[in-house]
Amino acid sequence: MRLQKALAAAGVASRRASEEMIAAGRVSVDGQVVRRFGARVNPETSEIRVDDMRVVTAPDKLYFALNKPRGVVSTMWDPEGRPTLADYTGQTTERIFHVGRLDTETEGLILLTNDGELANRLTHPRYKVVKTYIAKVPGPVPHRVVREVQKGVELEDGPVEVDSFRVVENEPPKALVEIRLHEGRKHIVRRLMEAVGHPVADLARTQVGPIDLNTLKLGTMRALTSREVSELYEAAGL
Repeated sequence: MRLQKALAAAGVASRRASEEMIAAGRVSVDGQVVRRFGARVNPETSEIRVDDMRVVTAPDKLYFALNKPRGVVSTMWDPEGRPTLADYTGQTTERIFHVGRLDTETEGLILLTNDGELANRLTHPRYKVVKTYIAKVPGPVPHRVVREVQKGVELEDGPVEVDSFRVVENEPPKALVEIRLHEGRKHIVRRLMEAVGHPVADLARTQVGPIDLNTLKLGTMRALTSREVSELYEAAGL
């Protein structure tokens, strides 16, 4: 397939705009800058980058964001018959899997894909892809607790270091706090807040790397844009 057609098919830009990018030396294929409009690529195997950001051109790769409701199990099938992620993926018949998990009582952003390499990097703490959570806890949250969490908290299975922690609202009898961290131990946010004396009443994940919920309604799913997929690849070091 011609390079400009592959870029257009991936949703990067129109074919004409893709040709302009190529002419400007902004496009590389397998590490080499390409300036010829007629250059041919294999969309399934070629590594294509625009402004050094990876463009996913493989037609079989799928990427979605889902706003998971509370009470839904983070799996595609449940032997107990509880609601699962599969109940919300009706817009695709292809086999996709979830990137990490949210516990049943936590709502919010969960990514689904059939791109195993990206999924592995997004979930492995080595790649430090930050996830953002908003938790409702008993308030007010004093400054000493903020400092304690920011410094790092020791749990029974080892220390947890947050990437950032801040109080969003602090009106008694409740408070809202934002926790950003790149590790994904089981119930890590709930256990962290329990350890500092502010157990979580409600919890939602609002962002994974560069992808956030924005206006995605609870219980709905949408396909990621080409730009968003490229940003995920960049965040994962691909």
